[in-house]
Amino acid sequence: MAKTLNVFNKISSLRERYYKASIGKEALIKLITEAEVAEQVYNSNAIENSTLTLEETEKILMQIDLDRFINEREIFEAKNLARVVSYIDIKAREQELNLPMILLLHEMLISNIRDDVAGRFRKDNEFVRVGSHIAPDPKEVVGRLTKMLADYNAASNENIIKRIAKLHLTFEYTHPFVDGNGRIGRVINNYLLIREGFVPINIKFIDRKMYYEAFREFDAKDETAVMEEIVGKALTNSYHKRLAYLEGKKIIALIDQAKNNKLSHSNLINKANRQTIEAFLEKNVWKIGIENEKK
Repeated sequence: MAKTLNVFNKISSLRERYYKASIGKEALIKLITEAEVAEQVYNSNAIENSTLTLEETEKILMQIDLDRFINEREIFEAKNLARVVSYIDIKAREQELNLPMILLLHEMLISNIRDDVAGRFRKDNEFVRVGSHIAPDPKEVVGRLTKMLADYNAASNENIIKRIAKLHLTFEYTHPFVDGNGRIGRVINNYLLIREGFVPINIKFIDRKMYYEAFREFDAKDETAVMEEIVGKALTNSYHKRLAYLEGKKIIALIDQAKNNKLSHSNLINKANRQTIEAFLEKNVWKIGIENEKK
């Protein structure tokens, strides 16, 4: 509890800096957001076993031919998710999240992939299993999601890390769709974060093992500590990245920071992973913003 509160206090401070740094820099924020779409898409799809690399994802979104055959499903998964990520960046500021919106996002995501299940919850005998977890009966889906949103809104006095972690775990436990649950769950996280004035997060493929550990913890103990850690680190990382750009810092690779200052690279990476320095992952490379030398 204390650990989450400390991280939340840190994020509150970063958020305040972000608002101050973003004044009059709407064009730069737009560029950062657009540049991040491919990374969001790559990581979210990779967690779901997509074979696409980040470079291939970028090429698909820019409509550049690839060097190998990619099946049609993976191409649509990339294009559809990119469309959803861009859509919520605007829509989340206009409309609260409700069940019809969740269905619309799912329809956008699954169109041309599974049109038979796009934009609808599981029904009749559509049971799904994830590992050893068998999702609740389809008849319970609407009730569970309605309660999930009500609980989230009722806990508005709690910190955002705990609220997002609990909602995400509840959504994935319910697994309301036949297909696309993980990607829609991560989209919903960002819908709510954007709506509440925070920056979106990018749960990285390299954290996949810890991510699935969070679901096992919730399934076995009804606890959210691991997911809170994931959300807290992702949100901190997201602010570090944006602040490096918005505050006009010189952005360098962490390995160069180590060389320039005769520091241990592995020690810096360890601090970056714990987010105790203002480092961030960009295109799978740890980077950091440093103050420009005054002339």
